[in-house]
Amino acid sequence: MSHTTSVRAASRQHKDIPMLSNVVPAHSHYDAIIVGARCAGASTAMLLSRAGLRVLAVDRQSYGSDTLSTHALMRPAVMQLSRWGLLQPLIQSGAPVIRSTTFHYGEQEVTVPIRPEPDIPGLIAPRRTVLDRMLVDAARAAGATIMHDTPVHDLMFDAHRRVRGVTLRDAGGQTREISADIVVGADGLGSFVARKVEARMLVQGRCSVAHVFDYAPAPAFSGYHWYFGRNLSGGVIPTNDGLACIVASVPTERFDAKFRFDLSAAQLALAALAPGLGSRVFGNGGERLKAFRGTPGRLRQAYGPGWMLVGDAGFFRDPLTSHGISDALRDAEGAATAILSCRESALREFQEVRDSLALPILETTDAISAFDWSLEELPERHKRFIEAMKSEVAVLLARAARDREVPPLPQGLVTSQLEAI
Repeated sequence: MSHTTSVRAASRQHKDIPMLSNVVPAHSHYDAIIVGARCAGASTAMLLSRAGLRVLAVDRQSYGSDTLSTHALMRPAVMQLSRWGLLQPLIQSGAPVIRSTTFHYGEQEVTVPIRPEPDIPGLIAPRRTVLDRMLVDAARAAGATIMHDTPVHDLMFDAHRRVRGVTLRDAGGQTREISADIVVGADGLGSFVARKVEARMLVQGRCSVAHVFDYAPAPAFSGYHWYFGRNLSGGVIPTNDGLACIVASVPTERFDAKFRFDLSAAQLALAALAPGLGSRVFGNGGERLKAFRGTPGRLRQAYGPGWMLVGDAGFFRDPLTSHGISDALRDAEGAATAILSCRESALREFQEVRDSLALPILETTDAISAFDWSLEELPERHKRFIEAMKSEVAVLLARAARDREVPPLPQGLVTSQLEAI
């Protein structure tokens, strides 16, 4: 059965039947335990399981639950989903194909067509209830055990401070220790794993932007639309169910002063910036307004004895450039490749490549998030961000070429050598 076919079957299986959260691990030891099972964690679990490792992933949230997101996938993420056999199922889920992106600099509009490529008709922006669930289903189809509604109580360390596994606590307060050769923290910006292993902060961003999220019917919207004005920007991102995610973004200081206790005012400010939207679209999606107050970007140490970090746990940049999911999928693949190589040097190479790609993305995102630009200056900052993405695409293309040439290690060899790293 192909990866695509198995994922579709898994998705059909779980479409109408809620996933039970009281899964019990079948083993007391796993090759890898993933803490967090959203984009980064589920992708890492899927890739390791497809390579034959015994994988457990645990997440404190429920299966298929929603989370704040711009949903917009850029080309790096779409490339990976296509390679993994998940792009077409996501399109078939109702996520519209995005064939253009338009930047609105005041009254000036710059439309950039999205060039289709073989197996990639355009970009997509699936709801997280769809994307995260499909990645979990793909990981399960590959053999991973996934536990939802399951917080990690603690990490297990040996006498040399090497991570040896996790301690789980059930609803009744009972704890269970499960060991692993490596523990991957994919548990978000406030990562419990990062705190417990005392992962060093390598770089701290300088800008903080707050984002107010709404959903509205979007039959008239085609492609991504990004709006920019003085101390205010916004996005319209078509997603599943005929809706668009509409995001109003302001510096955190302005959010605290004007919008924190009246989120609708931020959306009305965006309507004034983008007259084509019209205030009539806001609040018509049947969902309440939600906000992320923002925090500066950060880049943490990526690995240590018995542990790794992926997704926002390792690298977070402001959502204003809508690149978080691309970062998560890229680093999940990089981490999985490093683990499967069974070489200490591969972990170091993973961090070096991650940092070489992440730092320009963080720097250019900060330049856009600073809101210290004029509308005449801003396009140049967007060009710098696009150049950073080109480097990322080049790395992903090289990975794809390498994967076609190098056969996977035998399963027994992988599991026997994991202990060495």
